[in-house]
Amino acid sequence: MINRIRNNQLWQLTLANILEKIREPGVLFWGIGFPILMAIGLGIAFTRKPETIRHVALISADTGSFAITIRDDKLGDNAFRMDLMPWDKALVSLKRGNINVIITINDTGYRYHFDPANPDAQLTYVRLSPILNRIPPAKLIRDPGSGIRDPVYQEDVSALTSAEVDLLNVPGTRYIDFLIPGLVAMGVMFSCLWGLGYNIIDNRSKKLLRRMIATPMKRSNYLVAMITVRLAMNSIEAVLLVLFAWLAFGITIQGNMAALILLFFAGNLAFSGIGIFMACHTSKTEVGNAFINIITMPMMVLSGIFFSYHNFPDWAIPFIKPLPLTMLADGIRSIFVEGAGFANVAFPSLILSVIGVVFFIVGLKLFKWH
Repeated sequence: MINRIRNNQLWQLTLANILEKIREPGVLFWGIGFPILMAIGLGIAFTRKPETIRHVALISADTGSFAITIRDDKLGDNAFRMDLMPWDKALVSLKRGNINVIITINDTGYRYHFDPANPDAQLTYVRLSPILNRIPPAKLIRDPGSGIRDPVYQEDVSALTSAEVDLLNVPGTRYIDFLIPGLVAMGVMFSCLWGLGYNIIDNRSKKLLRRMIATPMKRSNYLVAMITVRLAMNSIEAVLLVLFAWLAFGITIQGNMAALILLFFAGNLAFSGIGIFMACHTSKTEVGNAFINIITMPMMVLSGIFFSYHNFPDWAIPFIKPLPLTMLADGIRSIFVEGAGFANVAFPSLILSVIGVVFFIVGLKLFKWH
């Protein structure tokens, strides 16, 4: 009899724990939904496609583009989209991650310019250079793309000399120059949503917000104070990161410092407003955890923090660019490596500020203090 009672208790406790877990939306999201979403996002960006398209800049006074395709049934086709553009525009595209190799034409043939630390650029050079070496530059410029569709490439490339290559390892063209601005933007997002939004939810769950409104406190002042502290902390963290990048990698800010401060403030305002809106009602930290990650994880993958979002299909780019993290990362990166000023970041700063103000006002209206 005692064993039967114990077994029944074990069953009831097990069932109670199962029901408790499956009733939490955070558990269902993290256990089932989130892995599927991550697989979809990263799969679209990096899964082997029937034809891999790599963008290359061909320095020319003309404009337009054409494709050179290498057919390979085993490794997959490689299509190189040759975008004709001047050097200045090509260098900006390289810094933004839109292309990874620049090709110039001189009297002796082709010359390749890329970052040696970028493996995708090296692969582009190894796959493309033997094909171009068999095409006279005059024919490529006069009649680009006519009948240039190469079969499976199996030629030995060991004979290629380093004289064809100019290694672009100057500040602004390296991968680390692409990465650091993205990390600054991502730090703002995580700090505001976790340090601000999650803290509000935690205080509500501990009944601290109820005690706060029992005092003669203006409710908006409480939230503005939290935003101010978060802005100060984010500024210190960003300065330390940039200082480390300068000392360790020689990274410099080539654009207008005042424009960077404006954009940084707008980004903090945007994500602070989103954090307050996200945390305005729930008192469960598990739900808040899920909400934060639903917001942060997709943008961290999509918004061009660790790799260019041009890895995604062309139809996805218009949906990625309006994301707050994308606007912030692109703006900071343009100031760091392109020398951008107020005119370049005024519009994204305005949009980020509007996002922050709107979400703050709506979040304050819906805010639950107990």
